[in-house]
Amino acid sequence: MVGTEGQKSRRAVLAGAGTAVAATALGVAFGRTEGSPPLPAGAVGPFDVDAASELLAPTPLHDITGPQSIAFDERGRLYALQVMQGGIRLPDEKRAASGKARRLAGDMCVTAYPHGGATPRHMYLRGFGHGISMGVEPSGEGPLLWVESDADTRTGYGRAVARIPFRHGTVLDSASPSVRHHRPLPRSHRIHPAVDVAGNRVLVSHRSGDAHRYTVYALDDFLAGSYRPLSDLPNPALHSGEVLQGCAVRGDRIYQLTGTPYTEAGGDNPPELGGNTFVSAIDVHSGRAVGRRKVSVAPRLPFREPEGLAVRPVPEQALCVAFSVKSGGRRLLAVYACPS
Repeated sequence: MVGTEGQKSRRAVLAGAGTAVAATALGVAFGRTEGSPPLPAGAVGPFDVDAASELLAPTPLHDITGPQSIAFDERGRLYALQVMQGGIRLPDEKRAASGKARRLAGDMCVTAYPHGGATPRHMYLRGFGHGISMGVEPSGEGPLLWVESDADTRTGYGRAVARIPFRHGTVLDSASPSVRHHRPLPRSHRIHPAVDVAGNRVLVSHRSGDAHRYTVYALDDFLAGSYRPLSDLPNPALHSGEVLQGCAVRGDRIYQLTGTPYTEAGGDNPPELGGNTFVSAIDVHSGRAVGRRKVSVAPRLPFREPEGLAVRPVPEQALCVAFSVKSGGRRLLAVYACPS
């Protein structure tokens, strides 16, 4: 088991090239300025979705289940969340649990991909949630993960937000005294966070009744237990019948990923149509949808379910879309970067 006591943030000191990127992003709206060239036709915010290219070829995660979300740290290292696979018995467990039991319990696995082809690292999170979005924050003692927590065992989705340390090879329980659960929206459900470290913001995606909403907080205030929102918005970009597959926040934009896996030729999402994956942007001030584009990259991926959205801060900012890909008896993670 690992704890969160004594963790100190280093948001003000981002390493290497991330410092310059953070400085330009802080408090700056993503849009055209006078004299700047026109944005390309495929732009959502400053990101050209039509120019997406492969960042990570289909790659195994630690468990065989598919990814649910991704995030990057200040050095551009990738992290992924997935629901824990069935059949695993952790050291303090009397028996292995089924995949359904893991899902309803909110048990997840985190995979971290170091640079340079090093072996991925992992940790297990028991009782936290489903993992539709996440965040990574630097600290002097290692990366801190922002995740949903306190899973509702009727659904497997989180009811709170937690910031926890990543510790390779360990198991952390949501019920551990070391985990602080932030409950900014006690009447909401299906809660999951994302963070903009450079902009000092926390995004909480949630459902209020049947309606989906986004609420944005100042990061420091949120950690201090002051949950007065900077913005509280009904989601104007989620179309009828669409499935939310991830969200991110950067500057003055919330980014949203929707879509479903391919169906057979006779279904409503056959491969020959190139999928139904869309990225949308929402202005955090006006609450209006300000961009939407179909993600057409890698149309021949097998299965191709959108599963995660994040902004990679370095070496250049990119909006990254993750797909779950089938390969034999397991799922793989593929990531594509939309350049700015």
